[in-house]
Amino acid sequence: QVQLVESGGGLVQAGGSLRLSCAASGSTFRVSAFGWYRQAPGKQRELVAQISRLGSTAYADSVKGRFTIARDNAKNTVYLQMNSLKPEDTAVYYCNARTWGSGSLDYWGQGTQVTVSS
Repeated sequence: QVQLVESGGGLVQAGGSLRLSCAASGSTFRVSAFGWYRQAPGKQRELVAQISRLGSTAYADSVKGRFTIARDNAKNTVYLQMNSLKPEDTAVYYCNARTWGSGSLDYWGQGTQVTVSS
């Protein structure tokens, strides 16, 4: 089992910045990659950014150049630095952990609300 707790959401004006944190605990040695997803009202959950255990990263086209995902292995914490925020970034942001192997599992945090005002 992997437990994930997000923090750092809030209300910000367009053009502003926020940093989300995701503290992981439990069987984190089983995790192959961490990711940040978001879900806006009436829309499907989408992948925003992902970072592998070795540190390789991937981003949704809509956030490239504005968001940065990073991890602190010593603290078992994953961050999402969000700059130049836009109203369309408004959503609930979820931290995800995916485990290794053919029977990989997905674990989710409770989500944190990000609201960007125009």
